[in-house]
Amino acid sequence: MTFTRFVTRSAFRNRLRSLLTVASIAFSLLLLSVMLTLWRSFYIDKGAPDSALRIMTRHKVSLANFLPIYYRDKIRTVPGVMHVVPMTWFGGKYIDDKPANFFPQFATDPEEYFDVAADKIMPPEQLAAWKKDRAGCVVDADLARRHNWKIGDRVTLQGTIFPTNLDLTIRGIYTIDPPNSNLYFHAKYLEESVSWFKDSAGFYFTRVDTPESMPPAARSIDAMFHSSPAPTKSESEQAFRLNFIATLGNVKAFILSICGAVVFTMLLVCANTMAMSVRERTREVAVLRTLGFTRERIFKLLLSEALAIALIGGLLGIGFATLLISALSRPGIGVPVAMHMTSATAVAVLLVAAFVGLASAVIPSYRASRLHIVDALRHIG
Repeated sequence: MTFTRFVTRSAFRNRLRSLLTVASIAFSLLLLSVMLTLWRSFYIDKGAPDSALRIMTRHKVSLANFLPIYYRDKIRTVPGVMHVVPMTWFGGKYIDDKPANFFPQFATDPEEYFDVAADKIMPPEQLAAWKKDRAGCVVDADLARRHNWKIGDRVTLQGTIFPTNLDLTIRGIYTIDPPNSNLYFHAKYLEESVSWFKDSAGFYFTRVDTPESMPPAARSIDAMFHSSPAPTKSESEQAFRLNFIATLGNVKAFILSICGAVVFTMLLVCANTMAMSVRERTREVAVLRTLGFTRERIFKLLLSEALAIALIGGLLGIGFATLLISALSRPGIGVPVAMHMTSATAVAVLLVAAFVGLASAVIPSYRASRLHIVDALRHIG
């Protein structure tokens, strides 16, 4: 019998306990995989290449504060700037408050929006139809499939931030990779519906000529409005997204606390399993010693059993996490649609599994390997 086969058979000697341990580890590592993938999507991934050419300019104090519309023409004068459009979050309700019916809605200028967001693709005739219809809108293709929308359908948004309801007609369906599940409509329509919003914008969406132009352009924009009643903060799309996430609370601490709790729980489960396994096999260890097994080989054998159980649980956890992340990373669920399990995340989770398996078994394995043969044979338990 080979060493590997011996380890495998010994690890699953008590099948029920071993399977329950594997299941506990798999579930814990599934949760860990999801948390690490969220962390990567929020704080590491840089987004689409085209996003390196775009700047988001908002009010320095808060996203809830509006900016004057004349800022748009001033931003155009900044070196490197090619296109600028106003953007305003509408935040309306579609049908009801169910998560499946939630999607982002923005008021903007159709004349220039697709010049800034050049990675969105839409037929020219649909873009022309949107520009002509003040009550028209365009939607993401994935969002349209989810709600079975087609060109010409009506979409009614009930205002929650703004005191008005918008009756929109779909004039275009665009595609983008990955899908963003957004709806865009005329800012003029919102201005006509809400008098106090006239000549205002939530933030500005700016496109520069090269990625190298983005940092100096952002600094120039903020310097231009530094002493104005509405100072600005200009940043990349990634930084803008992180600031928006920060409004939800300390997401970093939340993710890290869950990861820490997961690892600690796995360590307790594995340690308990290994302690019980080694205690039950004390006489067996003595027999192995009499057959010529050295202390080092017994130590490696017991460690290998714990490592095998942990890694099997890790592989199952990664497999289930991949399926779960694929199911979650869809528009309307509430997580980034670009979120996916990467090889780096899988390797990190397997390393955590290996660490937990070895750390939980090192002390009981060492004690068992150091027992004297006579004392081990006398053991009752």
